[in-house]
Amino acid sequence: MNSKLLEEFKEELLQRKKQITRNMAGTYSELNDMQDMDPSDDGDYASLSIENNIDNAIMSQQKEELNEIELALGKIISGDFGICEMCEDEITIERLSVKNFARYCITCREIKEKEQRKRN
Repeated sequence: MNSKLLEEFKEELLQRKKQITRNMAGTYSELNDMQDMDPSDDGDYASLSIENNIDNAIMSQQKEELNEIELALGKIISGDFGICEMCEDEITIERLSVKNFARYCITCREIKEKEQRKRN
């Protein structure tokens, strides 16, 4: 992969990292605000509980994506970016353009997904 393209991927990853960090800060603020609320009835309590569960699910997904981004940025530094962790072949530019923190090529990703379905 040429250095210009690598730099573009790095910039995209850094921009997404900033966005996620802002999103997470906002969600933390909402969660803190909800903790300060005093529900007046069961309906309010149920509504707050649902919102809290949704926000926690969003935070979990955002944390996972942030970890993947950090891993990809580390791979840029180490020179391993764009290399499949399973077969060690290059991940196609098309795949990286869609998911710039991809850890696996398409074939290996499918294998991993099948293994995961078997476990569940």
